Amino acid sequence: MNAKYLMTPLALALLATNAQADDAAAGEGFVEGSHLTIQTRNYYFNRDRRDPQVQNSQEWGQGFIGLFSSGYTPGMIGVGVDAYGMLGLKLDGGGGTGGSSILPVTAPDKEGLKFGEAPDSFSSGGAALKLRGFDSELKLGDQFISNPVIAGGATRMLPQTFRGVSLVNQSVQDLRLEGGQVSFNKPYNQSGHRRIDTSYGVFPDGRRSHHISWLGGTWTGIEGLSSSLYAAELQDVWKQYYANLDYSWQLNELVSLNPGINYYRTQDAGDALLGDIENNTWSAHFAVGIGHHTVTAAYQKVNGNTPFDYINQGDSIYLDNSQQYSDFNGPNEKSWKLQYAYDFAGLGIPGLSAQVAYSRGELDLTKVDPNSPGYGYWFSADGKDAKHWERDLDIRYVVQQGPAKDLALRARWANHRGGDGYSAVDNDIDELRLIVDYPIEVF
Repeated sequence: MNAKYLMTPLALALLATNAQADDAAAGEGFVEGSHLTIQTRNYYFNRDRRDPQVQNSQEWGQGFIGLFSSGYTPGMIGVGVDAYGMLGLKLDGGGGTGGSSILPVTAPDKEGLKFGEAPDSFSSGGAALKLRGFDSELKLGDQFISNPVIAGGATRMLPQTFRGVSLVNQSVQDLRLEGGQVSFNKPYNQSGHRRIDTSYGVFPDGRRSHHISWLGGTWTGIEGLSSSLYAAELQDVWKQYYANLDYSWQLNELVSLNPGINYYRTQDAGDALLGDIENNTWSAHFAVGIGHHTVTAAYQKVNGNTPFDYINQGDSIYLDNSQQYSDFNGPNEKSWKLQYAYDFAGLGIPGLSAQVAYSRGELDLTKVDPNSPGYGYWFSADGKDAKHWERDLDIRYVVQQGPAKDLALRARWANHRGGDGYSAVDNDIDELRLIVDYPIEVF
């Protein structure tokens, strides 16, 4: 999805906390430049699959994310440390209603718990060594990463993290370059780390990619214009390339225009664990803002007999029609979306905003190779004209002042329906998410 729609309040808070801490620490000492914040998130998730043969998911939890960022030691190369600690508490869920990925999934032999019943709590922690010098920052260890080819998921109670090395350079004005390699990730509903897999691919038993590597950058040298180029390789799975252009044009005080396009190319690589992949996927949007109203139209096309795929639980899908439930990224899928957003500051209620959207997709699933090891399950003999649609409603309020300043309340509702051979994933679901975010700055 387009980056400006992709970032959740939690993701924005995580990135802002790290960026602000690093900027503030650049000219300060290791201790003097240190910062500690605690992000609290209360999350209720209810997914009604509207099928008596399939279990529904209903979970409720409270999450705490402690983020520590030190300053840098003096000298040509400054040394610092970033660390995090996470705690998730079960308020309700499991025992027949789990599986929303808010809480951990319990194995059937877990002593003292029923199959599918989540533990009362789960936690994790990690740290990264960081080095700063020559307009660059190198991090080694556990970290939050967000770019179009590898972005940690932040759409559940706790965020996803990665373990590896990353490098960011900003020697050239308005140009941000980055690269890195990670071998493990901590899923957002688990305590431990695991090898990286993908959202839609089915890996052969016992086999996984060992790492993902990436290189890319973003240029913002022209006012209102942003452009990016990235390349990534998920070892023995795919090579993936991304490009985008996004332009915001303020015609006058009342009217603004925002056209943009995103493009991904994915090809199988190495041992091709998920099979043959030859996929070109793009989306384009055009938004018109008039006062506090914004109307957006988007079109998206998948060219290939496999779905557009990305890192499991990640947010590295910068495509316009990636919605709350469906990504509209199936094999040979074409989709469109209409979206309306309103900022209630226009009615004297700053901090309150709402957004509604309708998306519709059509696919030809008869072209999918049923023998594909990774994506054969998408094949449908009745799916030549498969169709599905989704309605979304998103309402959010952020307290603007007072003791509860920055407290964010959010309600998200989605309806999804599929038919005409659309059977690779859940056809009919109703989904409700209620989220409360509150950041606490300790120092």
